[in-house]
Order: sequence, then C-alpha cells, then structure tokens
Amino acid sequence: MLEAGTMLLFCAVLFASVALGWSIIPALFVGVLLFMGYGLVRRCSLRAMASRAAGSVRSAGTVVVAFVLIGVLTSLWRASGTIAFIVAHSTAVIHAATVIPLSFLLCSAMSVLVGSSFASAATMGTICMSLGLSMQANPVMLGGAILAGVYVGDRCSPVSTSALLVKQLTHTNLFNTIARMLRTGAVPFVLSCVVYVAAAVVEWLCASGGSGFGAASAAATAGSAGSARAAVSTNASSITDIGGLFSSAFDLHWLTLVPALLVIVLALLRVDVRLLMLASIAASVAVCVGVQHMEWAELLRLLIFGYHAQNPQVAALLDGGGILSMLTVMATVCISSAYAGIFAETRMLARLQQVIEMLGHRIGACGATTITATCAAALACNQTLTIMLTHQLCGGLYGDDESERSAQAIDLEDSAVVIAPLIPWSIAGAVPLATINAPTLSLAAATFLYLLPLSRMLASAVRRRSGFRTRHRSQNQNPGLAIPHRPKPMLHMFAHGFHPKSGD
Repeated sequence: MLEAGTMLLFCAVLFASVALGWSIIPALFVGVLLFMGYGLVRRCSLRAMASRAAGSVRSAGTVVVAFVLIGVLTSLWRASGTIAFIVAHSTAVIHAATVIPLSFLLCSAMSVLVGSSFASAATMGTICMSLGLSMQANPVMLGGAILAGVYVGDRCSPVSTSALLVKQLTHTNLFNTIARMLRTGAVPFVLSCVVYVAAAVVEWLCASGGSGFGAASAAATAGSAGSARAAVSTNASSITDIGGLFSSAFDLHWLTLVPALLVIVLALLRVDVRLLMLASIAASVAVCVGVQHMEWAELLRLLIFGYHAQNPQVAALLDGGGILSMLTVMATVCISSAYAGIFAETRMLARLQQVIEMLGHRIGACGATTITATCAAALACNQTLTIMLTHQLCGGLYGDDESERSAQAIDLEDSAVVIAPLIPWSIAGAVPLATINAPTLSLAAATFLYLLPLSRMLASAVRRRSGFRTRHRSQNQNPGLAIPHRPKPMLHMFAHGFHPKSGD
C-alpha cells in the first residue's frame, strides 16, 4: 500500500508539472525525495540508497557524453546549412496530391539524419505542415503523418538519444539493434505509407469532385483542426519559397551535404557512434568556416548556446541545438538513473515486477513489455523516463546473455519509444504537435506509432501459439521425452511469498 501511495504522489507531481507547463526536472527531484523517504520508512540506510543512486548515475556517464556530442552536432548542422540544403531540395517535390505521404517520408528521412523528433518537427515538420495546409490538406492526417515520421528516425537513427539510451541500459551493440529495428519496422512503415497514400487519393477525389475537401475536412474535425489550419495558413505563403528563403541566409553549396553523408557512410561501416559524430562535427566546422564564412568566436558560441539566425523566418525554422539544449534530457537521464539505484536498494518495485513476470509468462515478454510501456508512458509523461521505467520493471522477463539483452533492446524500441508520443498529455507527442500547430486528433493518424507495437504483439502471439502446437505434437508422439514445467524463480517467489534477503 505504501508503494502505491508513493508512486501515485510522484505521478501527481509529474502531471502537475506537465499541466502547468513547467520543467519536469524539479518534479523528478521531488521523486528522489519521495523514493528515499519510502526507503527510510522501510528502514533502508540513507547512505546505502545514496551509494546505489550515485553508482547508477555514474553508469549513465557514457550516454551523457553522447548527448553532449548530439547537441553540438545539431547546432553545427543548422549553422553550416546542412539542414537548410536538405529541406530546401526535399520540399521541392511536394505537390497537393502527394503532400500527406511525402510529409511522412520526408520527416522520416530528416529524423533518421538528425536523430531527434523535436528537431525534425521544428524544421521539416513545420514546413510540410505549412505547405500542406496551403494546399488544403486535411490537418489531422497531415499532422499524424508528420508526427509518425519524426519518430521513425527518433527510434532507429544512430544519433538518436533514445536509441543510445536503450543501448546503454541493455548493454547491446547499437548497429545490431538498428538492423533488427529495420526488420521489425518494415511492415508497419509500408502499411503507414499505404494509409497515407489512400488518404491522399481520397483528398484528390474529393477535390476533383468539386466538394472542396479542405473545407469539408475542417468542418469534419470541428474546432481543433480548423484552428490549426487558421494558425498555420497565416504564414504559409511567407515560407512557400523555401529555397529562396534559405538561399538568402546560407550558401547552399553541395559541400553543405557532406556532414550528413558522413553520418550515413560511417553508420553503414558500423563506426563507433561517438567517432561518427566527431567526424561529422569536424566536417560541419569546416563547412561553417569555409563555405558559410563564419567567425571562430561565433562558432564557439553556437556550440554552447545553439544556432540563432538573424532572419526571423529562418530563425523560426532552424534555431536550436547546442550543449545547453541537451541539459534537460541529460538531467532526466541522470535523475532517472538514480531512481534505478534507489529502487534496487529499497526493492520498492519488487511486487510489481513479480506481477509483470506473471503477465510475461502468459502472453510473452514482448506483450508484457508493451503493456508495461503503455502504463509507464501514461504515468511518466515523457519518453526518457518511460524507457527507463519500462527497462527497470521488465528486467526479470529477460536473461543476462547477449541474445536476451538484444531481445529486450528491440522490445523497448518497439514499445516504450513509440508509445510515449501517443499519450495525449505526454510531452513526447504534445511538443511536436504544438510545434507544427497540428490538432491533438492527429495522434489517431500517426499510424506507424501504433502499428509497430501491435504488429510485434501479434507476431509474438503467433510464434507462441505455433511453438505450443509444436511442443504439444512432439510430446504426444514421444511421451517419454516430455519435460515437466519448471517455473522461473520469480514466479516461485510470487506463488510462495516474497522474502527479501538482508543487505540485498
């Protein structure tokens, strides 16, 4: 009962922070106090809890360094004109009949390159939304396509913070996990493309029939969709000429594409992600100085504070990046890592972990992880804490060998990473939608985000059923070879009572 009360109080603090628009960092610090207070009530040593928490934070040091490099890289890509070059040449292919599927594909490509859903939404997503609404596209479908697209790369980019976090938590090889993510995500990706192509065809048929699809869709989505159209269409015409806008602020020479090409080539060669980012950073610095003629003092400033354009229209699309932009996610990872140490010392989540293992025994590790991730996302209100809580709670479903760790890594990527943005009150989805001025209803149109976990659960259920039939036939044909069921240790504890060891 005390465990449930402590968690509910923590969730209430998180919800209040999100509802009021405050930073979640103070709420996370309150969580540390609450969980340590729980440990003191349970007669756990304050020194032992602090030691465990500090050890967990130290183990997150590697991923924090990677986050610093990502902040520097994204700032330099903005300043060097790399993102401007990609956006200017990509959006030239957008047409009214294909704007919805192309928005999904372009945002997917951008997010794979930059590894950030927020940065992709602020650049490619904002432009696709503005162009789409100026072409009378359905704001709900358009917003859903953009939201789904920006999380394609947030999940499987080699420079994605979520992918690096999962790698650190599960101690797996990043590129092996990415290869598996490409396989598990292929069918949901193709199905999402089919859905968006079908939506574009319906729009085209309605428009060609003279029904005015833009007006019809606005009426159908009443209120939120209509306000989204009005909010963005006011400045849609001002950024229609994307190439001209960026050409006025950057020299869009083909050399500006080199930093992005380096990331792709080195990722294919499976170069360590930190070396990959350092190589792209070095190339970006060369482009900033040699092509954009940037002063060294300005270059050093933007590494810390991020890129800030002088042109207000360019600034609205490209400002951001820098080490300071990563402080929130780094603080979230460090504080959440401290939770892991406190939970381990106090065994606060032991009963819940036992229930999850029982669930995993019935529906499989993948299904149990997906359900746990959904509940964690609803409580955590952000992607990073959702990933870390799901990893902590589902640890007993997997072994400690390499194949089991790889299985947990892919299950986390296909559940916690993509489910978090589907929660309406989570900042993982709310921030990108607010950035592009899309209605909240767009969550229902982000097909990739829910087709992926659903397809994984379905595939897992089919494999389990097929395996059960195979074992059943084998035992019927060879009854002497049947092996009696041996419950897992955790299941045994759940059935016969939980007795923690002293000093555990």
